[in-house]
Amino acid sequence: MHATRSSGKSANPLRDPRDKRVPEIAGPCSLVIFGVTGDLARKKLLPAIYDLANRGLLPPEFALLGFARRDYAHEDFAAVVKDAVVAHARTPFRDEVWDRLAEGIRFVKGTFDDDDAFDRLAAELKQLDTERGTGGNHAFYLAIPPDTFPVVLRQLERSGLSQSGDDRWRRVVIEKPFGHDLDSAEKLNALVNRVFPEETVFRIDHYLGKETVQNILALRFANQLFEPLWNAHYVDHVQITMAEDIGLGGRAGYYDGIGAARDVIQNHLLQLLAITAMEEPVSFSATELHAEKIKVLSATRLAEPLAETTARGQYAAGWQGSEKVVGLLDEQGFSPESRTETFAAITLEIASRRWAGVPFYLRTGKRLGRRVTEIALVFKRAPHLPFDATMTAELGQNALVIRVQPDEGVTVRFGSKVPGPGMEVRDVNMDFSYGEAFTENSPEAYERLILDVLLGVPSLFPVNAEVELSWKILDPALDYWAAHGAPDPYESGGWGPASADAMVRRTGREWRRP
Repeated sequence: MHATRSSGKSANPLRDPRDKRVPEIAGPCSLVIFGVTGDLARKKLLPAIYDLANRGLLPPEFALLGFARRDYAHEDFAAVVKDAVVAHARTPFRDEVWDRLAEGIRFVKGTFDDDDAFDRLAAELKQLDTERGTGGNHAFYLAIPPDTFPVVLRQLERSGLSQSGDDRWRRVVIEKPFGHDLDSAEKLNALVNRVFPEETVFRIDHYLGKETVQNILALRFANQLFEPLWNAHYVDHVQITMAEDIGLGGRAGYYDGIGAARDVIQNHLLQLLAITAMEEPVSFSATELHAEKIKVLSATRLAEPLAETTARGQYAAGWQGSEKVVGLLDEQGFSPESRTETFAAITLEIASRRWAGVPFYLRTGKRLGRRVTEIALVFKRAPHLPFDATMTAELGQNALVIRVQPDEGVTVRFGSKVPGPGMEVRDVNMDFSYGEAFTENSPEAYERLILDVLLGVPSLFPVNAEVELSWKILDPALDYWAAHGAPDPYESGGWGPASADAMVRRTGREWRRP
């Protein structure tokens, strides 16, 4: 039997247990971070841990332990954590919060293939159970390259650190990518589940921790206004876009050979599609949410022919705002012969009664016109317009746009009469902004996800089947691209290659300009 929830949670005497708005506080536990000296830990994980402590969501018995090759004493590592917190935390720095957190900070020096280092890690955690009262509850965060997952997992198994019990839990957190194709994902999942049962595995997709992504569920299922229109009778097509305005200078070691489709579409965008297209769950429990996402991903496939329904590109030199930038092949670390795509777009179909005949267009790219992530439901035109053509010349299709980042919110585009004596109809936008509507400061995505790991709440984490289905959807496009030459070039600062425009124009549609 594997315990999956914290035991002995700290009670907050000021909390009314009937108030569901107050987040649950984690119970006694520790978080071990492998790769703790990397950018992810420094810029995201360590600040998020402090912010959780500052919000009162970590227990007094919490401990943070770093594992890396550096020769740090505990105090040296605490200073590194403090520097990261001061530089990147979202909540104000408070000495009393830091002092309490610092009491539980520890460091173990070692390499991933060093048995003695993992034995020292096990001894340090056992000592924390005694000194800090962590209760044998330990989460292991693998903020490390995917090719090092197997050796760390085997070490956790060998040292007994992966073994949960009736009175304690052990969990593992895995950062993407989850494999590089279906076959590798299946092998990785098999390895992970040999060491950690699936209910103790948390695969991080930080997009699922964003408030706006979670708000899709509220928008759809808490409002009678939208759900009746959320189907093929009214929706013409759906566009899901993640655009970045940055290039890849200095990231060749990670990105070359992976590309935009593996880096973004397989995880982030297909998860956004699943949440957008799934049926209403029986409840918002992890089991029911996963069941509905698996159903819709099982019904999703690439539209064909792939030569016309997919596109990929590679950014060339151009202007990013007022700055002249180089193309990918001139970036440091990239081969002049690199065929790694920095832009990818695919057309998907969902074989269900709700979505039959509605294309889903997914695109992502580097060095595009601006940084934006959005989901746009573009509606069919009204079946009859009792106006002359000149009256509606500037009228487009209605759209509901969910902005995930930046400027999180929702925009509805509809037609309205232009003031004046004549009847002229033009598109206008009705806008909802999170920043203006709510005074609360939304937690950063990693705050929410780390807290859910410590609580044992897996709702926002993809399970095995979701990961493998996503690769099953994407693999045919990857195989096709691998067999058909280099990506199409596109100018930096634009919106991708001409082949991406042709992909949607073949059906008489256009990409939205975010």
